[in-house]
Amino acid sequence: MKYFLACIFFTFCFEVFSQNIEKDDVKVGLVLSGGGAKGLAHIGVLKVIDSLGVKIDYVAGTSMGAIIGALYASGYTGNQLDSIFKEIDFDRLINDDLPRASKAFYERDNSEKYAVTLPFENFKIKLPSALSRGQNTYGLFARLTLHVSEINNFNELPIPFFCIATNIETGQAVILDSGNLTQSIMASGALPSLFQPVTINNQVLIDGGVVNNYPIDELRAKGMDVIIGVDVQDGLAARDELTSAPDVLVQINNFRTINDMKLKVKKTDIYIKPDIKDYSVVSFDEGSKIIKSGIQATVTTLDALKKLPSKNYSEVKPKINCNTKDSITINNIVIKGNSKYTRAYILGKLKLKNNEKISYNYFNRGVNNLVATNNFNSFEYQLKSSENKKGYDLIADLKETNTTTFLKLGLHYDDLYKSAALVNLTKKRWLFGSDVASLDIILGDNVRYNFEYFIDKGFYWSIGVKSRFNQFNKNISAQLLLDDTQMAEANLNKVDAELQDQTNQIYVQTLFRKDFSLSMGVEHKRLKIQSETLASEDEESEFLFESTDYLSVFGNLKLDTYDNKYFPKSGLYFNSNLHMYVYASGFNEGFDNFSIIKADVGYAFSLSDKLAINLQASGGFKVGDKSTKTLDFSLGGYGNNLINNFVPFVGYDFMSFSGNSYVKAAFSADYEIFKKHYITLEGNWANIEDDIFDSGEWFSFSDYNGYALGYAIDTFLGPIQAKYSFSPENKQNYWFFNIGFWF
Repeated sequence: MKYFLACIFFTFCFEVFSQNIEKDDVKVGLVLSGGGAKGLAHIGVLKVIDSLGVKIDYVAGTSMGAIIGALYASGYTGNQLDSIFKEIDFDRLINDDLPRASKAFYERDNSEKYAVTLPFENFKIKLPSALSRGQNTYGLFARLTLHVSEINNFNELPIPFFCIATNIETGQAVILDSGNLTQSIMASGALPSLFQPVTINNQVLIDGGVVNNYPIDELRAKGMDVIIGVDVQDGLAARDELTSAPDVLVQINNFRTINDMKLKVKKTDIYIKPDIKDYSVVSFDEGSKIIKSGIQATVTTLDALKKLPSKNYSEVKPKINCNTKDSITINNIVIKGNSKYTRAYILGKLKLKNNEKISYNYFNRGVNNLVATNNFNSFEYQLKSSENKKGYDLIADLKETNTTTFLKLGLHYDDLYKSAALVNLTKKRWLFGSDVASLDIILGDNVRYNFEYFIDKGFYWSIGVKSRFNQFNKNISAQLLLDDTQMAEANLNKVDAELQDQTNQIYVQTLFRKDFSLSMGVEHKRLKIQSETLASEDEESEFLFESTDYLSVFGNLKLDTYDNKYFPKSGLYFNSNLHMYVYASGFNEGFDNFSIIKADVGYAFSLSDKLAINLQASGGFKVGDKSTKTLDFSLGGYGNNLINNFVPFVGYDFMSFSGNSYVKAAFSADYEIFKKHYITLEGNWANIEDDIFDSGEWFSFSDYNGYALGYAIDTFLGPIQAKYSFSPENKQNYWFFNIGFWF
């Protein structure tokens, strides 16, 4: 009996030992499907897997599954990925929204004036290959995978990995398991129409979800015994959910992937399907809820997960430091793919030199500077460990844009120029390799145009030509047109006048830094102001106040570090102008030389993530002959691009009071109640009169005060704003409306 019991005991121990050996030998694979923002649920799944200590031997993914999977395979934990993705501004990431500081002045004008930009070659409009070049996304992933950038074989990552992309020319699935990790996951996630295709090994690749959104068979072929699968794909919609053409197209696209999943679910040992039907592929603002749904779905599989092998921490390789580096040393720089633009031009934009230690933020700013020129379709790069292991070699592969002509469109309404539609034609490399020509035709209540030609030499002296025509009809201050005697005789404070202004400039410009410029040049101005108000009944034509050609020389010094033109949260602004008028045509018979000097300064700062303050001051005065009044300063109204010496001043209508000198102080607060929706509060105070700097009036209490409360939405068309303003002096109030970028 004793021997019998002993045999049973040893047999039991052997079986337990054998089971442990078998469990440790089990290879566990993890497959993550694509699904756009729904793929954030993968992070929740990984957090639970990490908490259980489950050992993952191989990771495979498609699209967002490839992105999350690659980062997990490179050493990040689920908790780290949760923290990283919560900090990402997906709107800025996807839309290629580059920092304003990375753009040259004329590139800023483009991004702050036009709502739509289309390639326009041979008088044919071409749609862009995608809404986004994906440059911001590439930069983010390149930084997050910097610690494994020297690994070319993805089997050598902390966890072996591969992802799926689609060859757009053949329609075949492509397995990406070696090469540039960032480039590979960009290809796998290149959602058609959203991100442009990625070229790898002479194959043009797009989102792998087009042909294989759940690569379980390929993962099983790697020798995996147990596969955990996470499915974040859409199911088929019911008839009441198919309410638009995009809904129908998405449904048609889902037929194949959903039919494939019917077979693939059966091949999945532990199948996890988060409940995310209420979210779309772009619901990135719901990221926290989507991640939570991944956790909830995984918890239901705990019993199965606990049976899987656990990580043997005594045998785990030293953990790779996943923290992004604060500084890097660039030892060597290799540039590939350039033909129209020289290596010196590219390095000048990057601001990089060999054997230089820089902060990673500095490196990223240089990349943004280059991309912001819009001269390149893509700028893909790797930072490879140098042979001396003391820094990195930058290997960059860029694709120059072949498109040099663009059609740009915009819409606008304001209370001065009224409704307007903007049509722009821009030509790069027109006469020289670094020039740009741009023509705005503005159609609407007041037809206008604006032509600019600029030969960009960067920090050397650049050459520019400008010509513009503006016109509007408005009640304007009689002080701007009449002397005191004429005003008394006519008993007028305001005159209903039609103003036309054509201004032509030739100038040179140099940059001290990208946002700090000095310009000097010659200006011709043709100014015409007429009115029916003072015309006699027997006069057929309108009364003419002004019809003069002026010639002046000018200088301009401008610093602009605002992070946003319309809703700045940080930065400085300084703009000073000197115009010396040296000639006027015969209409201005008493003309004598005079100069006008003016300056604007602003400082924006944030008190919180939601509340931003902007403090502003401006002033100007005339030197020399004072008889020419039509170029004096005039305050009133709301706007960004007012011409000549018209100065916005809330609480009063446009051009309500005038003088040859003025000072103004202003305060504005923008509170972002929710994303891109603002409540705005403004106040401004001013003194304006003739020669206030001689009389000391400029330093006294303000004679004019105005306040405004408004609501604004920041849209792709530009700001949509409504402002209620009032002034305690005149006891009147005004509403100001604006739709779209100012031009």
